Amino acid sequence: MKVSRSTLAAATAVLAVVALAACGPEPADPAPTWTATTRPATEPATPERTEEAPATPERTEEAPATPERTEEAPAAQTAEVPDVVGMNHAEAQSLLRSQGFMVNEEDAGPEGRMILNNSNWKVCRQDPQPGATDALRVAIYSVKLDESC
Repeated sequence: MKVSRSTLAAATAVLAVVALAACGPEPADPAPTWTATTRPATEPATPERTEEAPATPERTEEAPATPERTEEAPAAQTAEVPDVVGMNHAEAQSLLRSQGFMVNEEDAGPEGRMILNNSNWKVCRQDPQPGATDALRVAIYSVKLDESC
């Protein structure tokens, strides 16, 4: 049996319409839901059958889209940046994170290496400087333990 292109195209279109029709809206009468209720110890607990709300509820007045602001949110608390210069990179990173800072780590050398095993590195400098109170993120610049800063 030979099938022409127009017949194949028509069959594909019919299948597409049927597939899309299957993705249509839910039926108007959804299945009932079951709700468990608690009863005194003398009565056995049995689920009660309830009907769901209709699919298209009546329109009611809606609340304003923007709620009124009554109080301002408290400002985020920031800790004082500790001095981590000279520390082991892993320990410095752990200390900064425990105090709520996000940490950027960079190779302080000219090579621009990735810091993979951070326990083999030491911190040469940091930004911002120790004592800063307006920072959320601290950058630490490190070199390998056998290198000088």
